[in-house]
Amino acid sequence: MKKKNILIVFTGGTFSMKIDDTGGAVPHFSGNDLMLLMPEIRKLANISIFDFGKYPGPHMTPELMLKLSQNIKNELSSNKYNGVVITHGTDTLEETAYFLDLTIKTDIPIVLTGSMKNSSDPDWDGPRNLSDSILICLNKNSYNLGVLVCLNGEINAASEVTKTHTDNIETFHSLDFGKLGFVEKGRVIFNRLPRKLEVIETEKIVTNVDLIKCYAGMDDKFFRFSANSGIAGMVVEAMGVGNVPPKAFDGIKHVVDKGIPVVLVSRCPAGETLDIYGYPGAGKWLHAIGVIFSDYLNGQKARIKLIVALGKTKNLNELQNLF
Repeated sequence: MKKKNILIVFTGGTFSMKIDDTGGAVPHFSGNDLMLLMPEIRKLANISIFDFGKYPGPHMTPELMLKLSQNIKNELSSNKYNGVVITHGTDTLEETAYFLDLTIKTDIPIVLTGSMKNSSDPDWDGPRNLSDSILICLNKNSYNLGVLVCLNGEINAASEVTKTHTDNIETFHSLDFGKLGFVEKGRVIFNRLPRKLEVIETEKIVTNVDLIKCYAGMDDKFFRFSANSGIAGMVVEAMGVGNVPPKAFDGIKHVVDKGIPVVLVSRCPAGETLDIYGYPGAGKWLHAIGVIFSDYLNGQKARIKLIVALGKTKNLNELQNLF
């Protein structure tokens, strides 16, 4: 059977790292270097390499995500690839994955992967994660699923997955709905479809969006400072199902009164936001002043979505519909 054509985009992260003279892991290998360390990968498909950079996860920015999205769309315009695998630092992998999910419209599989161990570790998980991701691209059931994430043999939707542990290889999970499927002994098995697929078609983004987390006894100072600094949007991680302390509500109202869109998520690791409580600072108060309630997104993903959405529209009603 003729081998399929797979594009591997290397962006850096722990996947590209090794221990240097300081005793710490740092980005080191290019895509070609990494392929020399994993010669078995080329047996799976016709591999093309795109070196995007050697960025540690925390060095990724929305501007770089937009550039990555544009590069991938340009590569896909040739119609010669059957799938795309992107290696990425795990600290921001879910944000880049979701950004690409929102900005790239394609039928073919796009899979983000990474590694929790670097190449100097004897149990480096990079090669297995990369081969699993390629196997996903080669599977006919992987088409039309949006952007996927695969580490530790588990397949998750970019819109649903989050990093849950600082250094455990079993760190990426979809806490609300569970994984889509898994890769085992060379087989790709899907149990369900992603809950939601959407693309926000825009060629620009608005990155000046702040993310503020609520805590017991919080006042209004961070909200006022942020709003007065000229932000374009704000995401608030509220308590529970979508409630904030009374003084924090005063700060959020100040933001809304300045015409700045505010998106509400929960600081809880799972669940949605709802306006079911009516005491001061609760969901019904927030809803009444025009705060946008998000649907099963954590704070970092809601910020990515607002950054992309603001590139398309600044109309509050349209933003409300997008969320």
